[in-house]
Amino acid sequence: MNTISNKQAGLTLVELMVALAIGSFLMIGAIQIYSQSRQAFVVNESIARVQETAQFAMDTIEADLRMASNWGRNSRPLAVEGRSIGGTPNPNSLPEPNACGDGWALDVAMTVDGDNNGYTLPCAAQGGAQANTDSFTVRRATVAPVPLQAGRLQIQTTRIQGQIFADGVVPAGFNPIQSSTHNLLVNSYYVAADSNLIPGVPTLRRKSLSTVGGGSSIVDQEIAPGVENMQIQLGIDVDDDNTVDRYVNPGDDVYDPAAAGYIAGARVLTARVWLVVRGITQEIGIQQVRDFQPGDVNLGVPNDTFRRIQVSKTILLRNART
Repeated sequence: MNTISNKQAGLTLVELMVALAIGSFLMIGAIQIYSQSRQAFVVNESIARVQETAQFAMDTIEADLRMASNWGRNSRPLAVEGRSIGGTPNPNSLPEPNACGDGWALDVAMTVDGDNNGYTLPCAAQGGAQANTDSFTVRRATVAPVPLQAGRLQIQTTRIQGQIFADGVVPAGFNPIQSSTHNLLVNSYYVAADSNLIPGVPTLRRKSLSTVGGGSSIVDQEIAPGVENMQIQLGIDVDDDNTVDRYVNPGDDVYDPAAAGYIAGARVLTARVWLVVRGITQEIGIQQVRDFQPGDVNLGVPNDTFRRIQVSKTILLRNART
């Protein structure tokens, strides 16, 4: 007679413990992989954001500097009538906004100018000027012709001359068919210690010539939060051979026609720009070891845990060559 056993087969305690141990090791490994992947993602995202800020800020500056001394149909600032010279009042009583100083908009002979490791414009730096950083101003005209606009500082140019005006009427002596009308553009770049968009973060800003309420005015624009320092040096041609003979800091007398140290015919051909950009928030585990030295300043090794990068670029002023 066959008997049927009622006993059920199962796992022994040892087998269960072995299974739990293997499962635990697999779970720990999976968690570690996830944690490392997450950490790598956060780091890569932080690096990408800082690089993106640096690229955007540099692109904005480059686009402006590259077109400095463009006056429409010519690139000869000394041939432009109605300009101020050395900050003196303009001869045609043009409606120049003087919040940033006499000649800020109309001193077109100074196509690129600035201050070395400082901000000296009389118009206040919004958010406060960052210490040990350069500021500079670019003067030019729009690339494409524009319609006449009363109250807006504009420039009428031919191949050999130009004139600044603001009444919306083509100046006498200029044939509308043989000349073109362009808006005068003036931008002053500086680094503010405090951002309006992200309080507590330094930021790149610029003061720009604009038209508000039918007249010329100055607006202050925030460009790139996270820019901590900006340095610029200007490549000067002093012997009219269309090559850079020396690099000088902004504000040097050598290229200023109104300064005692001016060398006749000296022109700004290139600009070297350095930017130090930091992250918006501090990151745990970052150890600062780099000694940041943009341009002519030594910022030392930062004593915090913000991620930083330093970028630089040499920019050719395409309209400066004869």
